[in-house]
Amino acid sequence: MDSDSKRNDLAALQAKLARAKGRDLWRGLEEISDTPEFQRWVDDEFPYRATIPQVDRRGFLKFMGASMLLAGLSGCRYLPKEYIVPHVTNPEDRVTGQSVYYASTVVLGGYGTGVLVRSYEGRPLKIEGNPGHPSSLGSTDATIQALMHTMYDPDRSKNVTHGGEIATWDAALTMLRDRVAKHKSGELKGDLRLLTETVTSPTLAFHIRKLLAHCPGAVWHQYDAVSRDAAFRASATAFHSPAETVYDFTKADIVFSLDADFFSEGPGHVRYTRDFMARRKVEGDAANVNRLYAVESTPNLVGAFADVKVRCKASEVVSVALAVASRLGLNLGSANLPATVSPKFVDAVVADLQKNRGRAIVIPGEHQSEDVHAIAHAINAALGNIAVSYLAPVAAEWTDTETSVKSLAMDMASGRVETLLILGGNPVYNAPADLAFGEALAKVPVKVRMGLYEDETSALCDWHLPEAYWLEAWGDARAHDGTASIVQPLIEPLYEGKSHLEVVAGLTDKPHTGLELLKEYWKGNGLGSDAAWNKALHDGVIPNSTSPEVAATIVPFSVAAPQAPASIEVIFRPDPTIGDGSLANNGWLQELPKPLTKTTWENCAYLSPKTAEALNLNVWRDADNPKHDVVEVKLHGASVKVAAMIQPGHPDDSVTLHLGYGRTKAGKIGNGLGGDAYALRKVGGANWSGGATIERVGSTTLGNTQYHHSMEGRDLIRYGTVAQFAENPTLSPEPEQHAEEGEGKEPNLNLYKNAAKEHEWDGHQWAMAIDLNLCIGCNACTAACNAENNIPVVGKDQVSNGREMHWIRVDRYYGPREGDQNLEDPVTHFQPVTCMHCEYAPCEPVCPVAATVHSREGLNQMVYNRCVGTRYCSNNCPYKVRRFNWFNFANHHDVPVIKLRNNPDVTVRGRGVMEKCTYCVQRINVARIAEKKSGVPMKDGAIVTACQQACPAQAIVFGDKNDPGSAISRLRAEKRNYSLLGELNTAPRTTYLAKVKNPNPELEKA
Repeated sequence: MDSDSKRNDLAALQAKLARAKGRDLWRGLEEISDTPEFQRWVDDEFPYRATIPQVDRRGFLKFMGASMLLAGLSGCRYLPKEYIVPHVTNPEDRVTGQSVYYASTVVLGGYGTGVLVRSYEGRPLKIEGNPGHPSSLGSTDATIQALMHTMYDPDRSKNVTHGGEIATWDAALTMLRDRVAKHKSGELKGDLRLLTETVTSPTLAFHIRKLLAHCPGAVWHQYDAVSRDAAFRASATAFHSPAETVYDFTKADIVFSLDADFFSEGPGHVRYTRDFMARRKVEGDAANVNRLYAVESTPNLVGAFADVKVRCKASEVVSVALAVASRLGLNLGSANLPATVSPKFVDAVVADLQKNRGRAIVIPGEHQSEDVHAIAHAINAALGNIAVSYLAPVAAEWTDTETSVKSLAMDMASGRVETLLILGGNPVYNAPADLAFGEALAKVPVKVRMGLYEDETSALCDWHLPEAYWLEAWGDARAHDGTASIVQPLIEPLYEGKSHLEVVAGLTDKPHTGLELLKEYWKGNGLGSDAAWNKALHDGVIPNSTSPEVAATIVPFSVAAPQAPASIEVIFRPDPTIGDGSLANNGWLQELPKPLTKTTWENCAYLSPKTAEALNLNVWRDADNPKHDVVEVKLHGASVKVAAMIQPGHPDDSVTLHLGYGRTKAGKIGNGLGGDAYALRKVGGANWSGGATIERVGSTTLGNTQYHHSMEGRDLIRYGTVAQFAENPTLSPEPEQHAEEGEGKEPNLNLYKNAAKEHEWDGHQWAMAIDLNLCIGCNACTAACNAENNIPVVGKDQVSNGREMHWIRVDRYYGPREGDQNLEDPVTHFQPVTCMHCEYAPCEPVCPVAATVHSREGLNQMVYNRCVGTRYCSNNCPYKVRRFNWFNFANHHDVPVIKLRNNPDVTVRGRGVMEKCTYCVQRINVARIAEKKSGVPMKDGAIVTACQQACPAQAIVFGDKNDPGSAISRLRAEKRNYSLLGELNTAPRTTYLAKVKNPNPELEKA
């Protein structure tokens, strides 16, 4: 079927969905349409492989014989000869072949998150959370896991340049010091301006203020493309002084989200996810869990997880907030509820908040308006919620960043700025479009940019200074609660980079190293002795540095009646993987599927099914040439062209555009992908704006993994409500089903001869359990697996061909809400799927060369040197978790720096072999060796897999199921525990715990 020949029939799709069984799950509209073309595409194991010529049996055997021979020959690869020079004297603190961990701090959006970085033979390899840091508690997210890719990016800036020609640091710093001196003396009549992103670094802020005092006419501007301006403006409105809001989800029985995605956005989201899930754990037969209400304007992870969710336009969220506040007795203003929000929803929220006074959180979205934030403050204060506290601002100097960059752009355009130093950021690309920042910048006589890449802003500056990566330079930063920690480098700069701190300090004093500057500052601010400094460096946290609490007393305020949304509303959000676009050249993040849409390598226009139908957009997939419609979104005289993505649960008459794409100078990976949504953003409309028009202008192919590796809709996810769990703790359609065979039950029948006897093993028996009640679908596990196991990036074309190499995929399903299937407002479920390590593995008997075998500890192993790439194992795997390496994706002999990021404990696979999850067997081996050397039995928890360690929700548990006291044994004994496709009797070592939701019973009755 031609992709242009048939258009949506929403009523027909809804009717078809309504006829489905009550618990049926579905992945998208294409699956509901179930056209013959789509079904043929799903049925095909490798839908985009090269067509094999039609040959007879004799010819086929000849063909296969030649293929086997060539595959064997290709296994003997001749690699270029390389030489290494060993240490003449080995460092005393380093044992050859053993890794060392150092505490450091990742700075994203200005705020710091504590991490532990693994160093092997002097090169950083893997990032984990620091258990002692308040923003991580040992976990990370997908972004942090992928930052090592940027560390070894060959496109990073390598040299100081002046006018496009290579220059030196001495020349650049001499020029800058001379300009500062002339500004100070008054010889230069124009202004000296400094532009940074939000700064929380105490040491950098100290030296910036020192520069401003040294040169009194200088002005410091700050700008963040994805800012927290509304939050600080709201605190100034509600309390008459800016304050930082901090939440303790462990103390909250009820959480009411006003368009807040606190699982993935904001400086404390890793900690917040962990704390929230601590109240979501179900043990035994009791389900005493919290309840989450969500109002969302664009589908996000919090809305997907919520027990009760409603949708509305971004501009209508304030109306819902006002309605709740009014019912609680707060006279802040009035507004009509959006059509998509029932008064019964407001009644239920208000009743639960009142019932749980003091034990609730009302949390506004980072991108919501100042009014919504202020209303949330007022509600929390009225309820006396102890889970909400207010601290002095963490930022070194609070600034309304949009106002600041607007002021700078106007002054540049008027000729008032004589010298501009830009530290980080990329305002030419991401400043509000109506500021014409690039044009104004051209009027500045001397403009200097310091950054990791020679990007869009550097291209318009006279000087470019290469910035050292955070793993290459000393620094510091504050966490979401103000806790300070050190940014500790693990390697000398790979290129000629310096830190912002070194440059700013060097403008007023003789040059110092970053370490000298840090120690000098902290010596007078709490770390007066070498012992105190060394302890803070070791622990990764500076003690007693949390921001002080402030008295946050609500002052009277009112909210103006919100205006009715104007036609189609454009919602701007940071991209779920590359954020504001600063990580656009990170291949791990580009290829990481977006959690809800499973698209990769570009942004899309998210639209509701009804809006898509009104725009006559296509939903069907052509099996031989899959296409998505391309739409042109026009707003304020500007436009952007992106693929259309029909997204169930999205509000009608609005479109979500993610930022960060349409780059022209991101690097070889990030250039030319997607559309530039920043072109539509204007001052005052950074988060949404009404008045858009949308029209279809063509079609394109997306790198979308949504239907890859389908398991044919069997009983994949078990779920139910708290009430259903009380009646049937297994939450299985057949209550007696359970992953573990109980007393009196017949053993599972199995086709393998003497299988039970063969698998009666002593010693360690490794297993994994994934609690679906905790999984938020954030993909941190996938990103961590990429970094740990040298998983290559294959690119958009190969992803479109179904050839992504991820060893863990996170499937996303939609299901019925309150028993009713609905295209417009379904319930979302996530399920991480990795190798099941089946005890009776279907992949093993079909391999002609015994390349996939079992270990004595129950691991299903791949012997790469045996594999000849028949792919029989993949065809025979019911879980579709094996990946075939079609090309030499991982070999970069011509770019040595890329090879530095490979984990030496994991084989770098060449083309033509199957690969899959190994339960991080390299980590198992490290613990096993330590056990043998010490003679002390391994303790439970001694082995932590990469996915388990990264997971902010603590949804993954790994251990020895032969140890009756282990956490994995306890989880496998839970009644919620079940095997995926257990009816196949493969006895998987990876099992799941059913999901328990906590909806409001009163709403279910209604």
